[in-house]
Amino acid sequence: MKKLEDLIHSAKTVHDRYASGRMDREIVRQWAIGLGGYPEPHAAAVAEAIAWFKPLREGADPVEEKIVDLARLQAIYSA
Repeated sequence: MKKLEDLIHSAKTVHDRYASGRMDREIVRQWAIGLGGYPEPHAAAVAEAIAWFKPLREGADPVEEKIVDLARLQAIYSA
């Protein structure tokens, strides 16, 4: 288990870079599915992000997909 402060800072950084177009979705996806276990209140948001990002979503609308991606990332650092 990693430090919660590191998780929060990292999730905010990934969110901001992805939102601004400075980070590719595949990098975000790999980051999210590589997250480990965290205690509540962050555990549920991390688990939801892992479940969301784990499958490749071929053919999905990229705009709608990014909206959900960003919401999942924000849920991690806003928990």
